[in-house]
Formats: sequence, C-alpha cells, structure tokens
Amino acid sequence: MSFFLGRLAVWALALFLGITVRSPAAEIARHGIAMHGEPALPAGFDHLPYADPHAPRRGRITLAQQGTFDSLNPLIVIGVAPDVVPRYVLQSLMVRSLDEPFTVYGLVARSAEMPEDRSFITFNLDPRARFSDDAPLTAEDVRFTFELLREHGKPFYRSSFASVRGVEVENPHRIRFDLSGSGDRELPLIIAMMPILPAHATDPEMFTRTTFTAPIGSGPYVVSEVRPGERIALTRRPDYWGSDLPVHRGIFNFDEIRYDFYRDENTLFEAFKVGLYDFRLENDPGRWVTGYDFPAVLDGRIRRDSLPIRTPQGMNGFVLNARRPALADVRVREALGMLFDFDWVNRNLYHGVMRRSTSFFAGSELSAYGVPADDEERALLAPFPGAVREDILEGRWSPPSSDGSGRDRELARSALDLLSAAGYVLDGATLRNQDTGEALSLEFLVNSRQQERLALNFAHGLRRVGIDLRVRPVDDVQFWRRLGRFEFDIIQWTWPASPSPGNEQRNRWSSTAALRDGSLNFAGVQSPAADRLIDALLEAASRNKFVSAVRALDRVLLSGFHVVPLFYRPEQWVAFDATLGQPETVPLFGANIDTWWRPPSGQGTSAAIDHSDHRLQEPRQ
Repeated sequence: MSFFLGRLAVWALALFLGITVRSPAAEIARHGIAMHGEPALPAGFDHLPYADPHAPRRGRITLAQQGTFDSLNPLIVIGVAPDVVPRYVLQSLMVRSLDEPFTVYGLVARSAEMPEDRSFITFNLDPRARFSDDAPLTAEDVRFTFELLREHGKPFYRSSFASVRGVEVENPHRIRFDLSGSGDRELPLIIAMMPILPAHATDPEMFTRTTFTAPIGSGPYVVSEVRPGERIALTRRPDYWGSDLPVHRGIFNFDEIRYDFYRDENTLFEAFKVGLYDFRLENDPGRWVTGYDFPAVLDGRIRRDSLPIRTPQGMNGFVLNARRPALADVRVREALGMLFDFDWVNRNLYHGVMRRSTSFFAGSELSAYGVPADDEERALLAPFPGAVREDILEGRWSPPSSDGSGRDRELARSALDLLSAAGYVLDGATLRNQDTGEALSLEFLVNSRQQERLALNFAHGLRRVGIDLRVRPVDDVQFWRRLGRFEFDIIQWTWPASPSPGNEQRNRWSSTAALRDGSLNFAGVQSPAADRLIDALLEAASRNKFVSAVRALDRVLLSGFHVVPLFYRPEQWVAFDATLGQPETVPLFGANIDTWWRPPSGQGTSAAIDHSDHRLQEPRQ
C-alpha cells in the first residue's frame, strides 16, 4: 500500500510540474515488430526459418547485373549505384524477415520499445556493435544518419522521415524517435530498417556527391575492389561482431562476393553460359523455354528450377507521363492501352507463358481486379466522386483483349472514338489535334533490347491509327538521368509489390512525389484520392482495413490509365551453379542467394528443391 501511495505521489508531483512520466506498461521491450499483429517468431528464436544455421562459411560467389554504375552511394538521388553497399556493408537497427509480409527483428538494436498507438519508438542498441574500423556504433551514429537522410537522402527517406517530430539520444545505446501525430503505423519499421552510417567517418558535405569510395559500415563485408562500371568485390570481415546473431545464422555464407556488370542482356546471358557467374534470376520467358539447352545445363553443371511466386505481382507496363501535354488527357492514355496487342505479343514473343497485369497488386488479396468494392472501400472513396470508374468499382473492368492478330479492328475503332472525344482527328494517315493541327507524336525511351522489341511492337500498333511513336535507345547513365528528371513521354517500368505495401506508395503515387525529381512517380499521378488512400493504408490498425485501403488505391490508379499493363511471370525462374548448396525452405519472398553456400570440395549439395527440368523444356501452352 505504501508503495502504491509513493507511486501516486510521484505521478501527482510530475503532473504539477508539467513533467511527462512514461508508463512502463506502454514501453514493453520487443524483439521484433510486425506491421499488423505479432511477429511469427518468438523471443529467443535461434535462426530465421529459411536459413540453415549449419551452412558452411567459405568460398566465393560471383553474381552479375546488367548495366553500369558511377557511384557506390545508392542513398542519394544523383548517380547510378547498385544496392551492394546497404546490403552487405551497412546495417540497420532491425532487419526484415523474408518469410513474413512485413516484420523486422533485432540486429544493431537488441530490442525496441513502442506503445500500441506507435506514437514513439525507442531502440536499445547492442553494445557489441562496431564498425569495420573498430569504432563502436552508438545512438549518436543513428541520430546522425537519420538527420543526414532526412535532409539529403532519396525522396523516400526525406518524405518518410519528415513525419518524425523529434529524436532524443538517451544514452550511447538508447535512442528515441517521437512519431506523435504522424498517423503512420509503418514509420517505426521504416526507421528500424534505416542503414546506419558512422558519424565519425562521414562528411555531410561530401555525402551528396557520387563516389567510388565505399563507406565504413558495421556489416559482415567490406568493399575490397572497385573497377568503375565493371566490378565490385566484397570480402567477409573476420572480426564481424554479429556473426552469431539469430538473424544472421546461416546467412552471408560466402567469404567473397563479386558483382560483375555487363552492358547488355545478351552479353550477360552468354557470360552465364560459360560459367563466368554462378546464380541467375531469369526474366525472359522465351529464353527460359528455349535458351537453356547449352552444354553446362545438359551435363548438369548448371541446374535450374521454377519456384512458385507467393507475393503480390507488381505492375509492369508502359508508363505514360501525364506531365506531357499530349498524355495529360485520361482518354488519350486509355486509347493507347487499347492499341497494345498483349495476346499477339505473348504468343509470338513469349511462348504464351506470361500472364496479363491486371492490377498494381495482382495475384493477391490486395488486388481490386474482379472484386466489387466493399463497404469500407466505398466509404474511403466517398469524398472523391469520379475518382474511380464504375466498372472498376464494381470489379467488371479488364484490360483490352484482342483477337491476337496484331491488327484488331474493333479495338482500333474504340481507340479512335476515345481519341476523337479528346480532340484528335485523322488527317490522312496522321492523327492531329483538331484545335492546333499538331500531330500526335510521342517518344519511347528504352535502355535494353527487350524494351526496344516491345516498344517497336507498340509503335506498330499506334501507327495504325496515325500516331507517330519514336523509339529512342539510350545508354544506362542517360536513361537514369532522364528518368530522375521525368524527361520522357513513355518508358517501360515495373513497380514491384510486397505483401505489405507502405511508405513506398507515397514515393510512387503521391502528388508531392509527382513534383519531386528522383521519385518513382514516373506517371505524374496527382490525385487527392490517391493521397488520402496512401494515408489510409498507413493508418490501418487491422489487416482488414489495410486490405480495403490498398484495394481502393488500386482502383484509383487503374481508373487513371497511367500505365498500359503488360505482363508478369507466373513463377520465379532460377538457374545456378550445381555445386552451390541451398536451404530446405524457400521464403515467402522467393529464392535469396544470401542463404546459399559453397560446400567444401567433395561434398554434395542440398536437394531441397526439385530440379527436374522435363516440364520446362517445352513451350507452355
């Protein structure tokens, strides 16, 4: 009783003096944080379910990417940088599980404290965490990085971190973020995944410039070789502090990781055929069906597999930049979509194996395709009459389906009707604006032969109704620079989707992002409805409300016809060096090379995945 009275007196005095007293019950230390519900793994778990804790740590893996790079800093807008440094060199407070929609577990932070309303989050850092120069990683490094990214980082960081009201370093191993008023339930997880830079070895003035000097990090690898535009090599740190953390057991198993860069896709594939790199995710269905009959596959030195995709399929399509006057009218954008013959392209270029993109979250419960809006969605959309077309609201809309001839007259006629309503008339073989007389002429920016092949097919379809589409190939550096400034009419782009869409949607679809160079709002979407629905999905406290908000956003985006939907792969296609070992479990997000290993010489490899190829040798019907 006296203890209770003593506590009551303390609270009363604090109230009188205007001091905030934090409730211990509101700050329960958590080993992990899930976007909705609770983490799947209990406190004290031994390893992630998709990693083999007994995997040997040895050998080298060679990976490859198409394109080039002119920087090692992917955290800023300028420059073309791969994700090598944040993946292997830098670390975050917590790390995302690849087997749950969106859950993070302790890494640099041993635990986090957060109330149910997520109005703040406090991270308790592991005192053992050290950078590769042996300097300790402290809360001051976390604060420094947060402020640097909020001021100079990519738009995703600047927009997300702008909602944080304050940061308090409580001691060298404890830091608190005030999130009150943000209404963003994903924000604690975004902060938890922020890569941490060393304050003592990072010059804020130089941070905004491209560089080939890798930062000092606290991760398992250091950059050991850089050949600009050609190669990046990483070597394991023998003194890495976190080797035995549960989130790292059975992960990062190679002593050396090497990335080689190739200018074009054909050269990239030829290099794989002769064994110049070890692991390949195949994206070309034609190549997957007919191109893997080379000697290394036939004699078993290279294996391949087809894995089910269990995550939502993002949107792959021709992006129509609504900032351009010729593409500002939604009727023009819808008409252009009618002139792409998916059925012909799929049959003639992709052996009929691809599936049509029908949603920005296809193949999942988040997709609005074929599903009438529920009451929750309609309530969210009610303040924005006209933001969603009736057929899309009722789940009756589908992308245009042709007769597969490549010259469907009915679709061409429907497209011309829409273009006429938008103020265009045919003048001989040229479509012109009836007020200005200006021909409807567009440019398609491409940076690969695959993109060029599709763009040329699209140009053929547009030419049938008098639209001139010029296909312009450019090199990687020019391509990315022009994308960063939205200097294009049409590009091909894929926005991937996760089981838990969140803050990245602001960078893709918000009105603010449409006006900010370097964002992924390539389509120029400026919609109050989309802005509100992004807020709604971030505010959702339950999975049901979250799903409704995402579906409503999907309907708004589909109604804007910002993209000519293309297709997605029905499976994940993987080819790899047959000597590599792999764990028995494939995570929700698909095969991940960081859980694989190089067995000691003479030992066999895991047979976790069925590698029978007979079903892959024939074209799919």
